[in-house]
Amino acid sequence: MAALPVLGYALTPVLSRAQEAPVEIPPPEKDLAETGSSAVAVLAGGCFWGVQGVFQRVKGVTNAVSGYAGGAKETATYDQTSRGDTGHAETVEITYDPSVVTFGKLLQIYFSVAHNPTQLNYQGPDHGTQYRSTIFAVNDAQADVARAYIAQLDVTKRFEGPIVTTMEPLKGFYPAEQYHQDFLTLNPTWPYIVHNDLPKIDALAALFPQEYRAEPVLVGELATS
Repeated sequence: MAALPVLGYALTPVLSRAQEAPVEIPPPEKDLAETGSSAVAVLAGGCFWGVQGVFQRVKGVTNAVSGYAGGAKETATYDQTSRGDTGHAETVEITYDPSVVTFGKLLQIYFSVAHNPTQLNYQGPDHGTQYRSTIFAVNDAQADVARAYIAQLDVTKRFEGPIVTTMEPLKGFYPAEQYHQDFLTLNPTWPYIVHNDLPKIDALAALFPQEYRAEPVLVGELATS
């Protein structure tokens, strides 16, 4: 398996800190009224293995691809992004059916179980701007909903600190290498996954039983140019 490059994750102290408990939060008061059968949300929240794994198990999500956003196409590789100086964040592009799950519901899951939005430029054992909490809005409407929701959540004070999630316009999304795709599902006994990401799946099932599906939608083989 061509996964040896990702052993960089295993070299971090993966057992030093368990995944934080999920935070129960209200749904957004403002949401999108989207039409059609397909829309896209692009979210970054630490290592893309866990974020992808969570959204692959949300009803209405038709695809979730790990990749890079925030930098140039030429530096959209794992080795270069891992340096932390390319502008990229490890990101997941989520394609969903708005008639089944709304953008606002995806944000509720993102803030509640997919990552900790109060950690600035890190998530658990992973440190650097490439692990930042960022919403890459694909349009102004998404940005407006996200900003309103962050303000709403800060007022509730459900989190231990202020939300540090940033808003960035989406300039491009670049799929990650094939060995990163479906990593959680394909490697459920990997120590990093067991310690940091499987608790997110358990939290999704517990807090969002209506949205949870046991069988994830998988990326499979990505086309390469």
